[in-house]
Amino acid sequence: MPNKKNYSQALQHPIFKVISQATAELQIDSYVIGGFVRDLLLERGEHKDIDIVAVGSGIELAKKVSSLLDHNPKVQIFKNYGTAMLHAYDMEIEFVGARKESYNLESRNPVVEDGTLEDDQDRRDFTINALALSLNENNYGELLDPFNGLEDLSTKLIRTPLDPDITYSDDPLRMMRAIRFATQLNFRIEPESLEAITRNKERIKIISGERIVVEINKILMSEKPSIGFALLHKTALLPIIMPQLTALEGIEEIEGQKHKDNFWHTLEVVDNISENTDNLWLRWAALLHDIGKAPTKKFHKKIGWTFHGHEFVGAKMVYKLFKHMKLPLNEKMKYVQKLVLMSSRPIVIADEKVTDSAVRRLVFDAGEEIEDLMTLCEADITTKNPKRFKKYHNNFKKVRIKLREVEERDHVRNFQPPVSGEEIMETFNLKPSREIGMIKDAIKEAILEGEIANDYDAARNYMLKKGEELGLKKA
Repeated sequence: MPNKKNYSQALQHPIFKVISQATAELQIDSYVIGGFVRDLLLERGEHKDIDIVAVGSGIELAKKVSSLLDHNPKVQIFKNYGTAMLHAYDMEIEFVGARKESYNLESRNPVVEDGTLEDDQDRRDFTINALALSLNENNYGELLDPFNGLEDLSTKLIRTPLDPDITYSDDPLRMMRAIRFATQLNFRIEPESLEAITRNKERIKIISGERIVVEINKILMSEKPSIGFALLHKTALLPIIMPQLTALEGIEEIEGQKHKDNFWHTLEVVDNISENTDNLWLRWAALLHDIGKAPTKKFHKKIGWTFHGHEFVGAKMVYKLFKHMKLPLNEKMKYVQKLVLMSSRPIVIADEKVTDSAVRRLVFDAGEEIEDLMTLCEADITTKNPKRFKKYHNNFKKVRIKLREVEERDHVRNFQPPVSGEEIMETFNLKPSREIGMIKDAIKEAILEGEIANDYDAARNYMLKKGEELGLKKA
């Protein structure tokens, strides 16, 4: 029996009254369904995306709603999908006609035909997303809950309305969505549903990289991303989506010497960094900071396990992974590459005997990313030994003090040479040549090594000295 609970008080926003009026004038039925209803019942704050299902034409309902609103917002129509969208009250409202769907094995795009509200709820991915609130005058605000989604909300359960094998095989992206919702809401996936994801894992291959990345990004931006990645691992989706990550799993032991499991360590690092930043790309850097360790792992009798050059190898792997997954190959990718490449550098300068020149070089190489790099390195501390944990964090506090002192004194972040190439050319009457680059590099090295101050007079005098050494004469 449908649940008779009424939530009309939650539908007092003017937009719902307008949709209800439009529904009455068209003599059809309409309902708000999906994420808005789910988050309303979970009290998860304001929802800016609203899905309306009409038992009739969703496009005609959208047009009627627009005509009743003061500013008559433009209606975007997507004829192929039978949907329409408009913006009102700082919200994005999508209208669709109630429909039945059938699928073939090669695509997640269904064959669609008109249906009832029950048909439309059947096709929803999860019971918690099949909840609908009536916008009709005769039962305004009534909850229609044919699959006990309300109970699943209270017991924190992700469950499919129909047979999970059918649900996931029809649209394999739903496997990613199940794991994403479990992560975002801290819900558990029903055991049979979880097993169905594993059974249908190969179906994920028909989903585009762009669609998968949307879900991965949402998992990464959740409060505790490790929940999602552990589920992706458990269901065997992760080796298909990101084999570079699962290649890190496992502990090898040779002659009594072990190394840590870099996969589970990585998930700890991602959780750690998520407590301190909402920067998606910094979280990506945490996820990928050790991916170079699998291909660089070696055992040496004298020194044990090594991962020499894993940062350099990992940075190159970032490009391949971003390209394969259809992630942006722009400044965001370069930012992740840079942090992966530099991820071990601050650890080296944590030594108390470190020189100012080493600190200057770190600030120079990291530039604007120095704070993010330090955040990443601090997140990388996953030792369970309280004394070591405290020691490492104290070391990084000292590093931050050193960084601040050197930067205030030497100003090498986003370094610009005090003497320009044009001035070198004029001083020695040179045309573009390698000598100009040699002098500029020499000035930069002298500043970073602390041989000269980072100011114009010192740099000009050094330029004259280097010019003389190269046999150049002043103009």
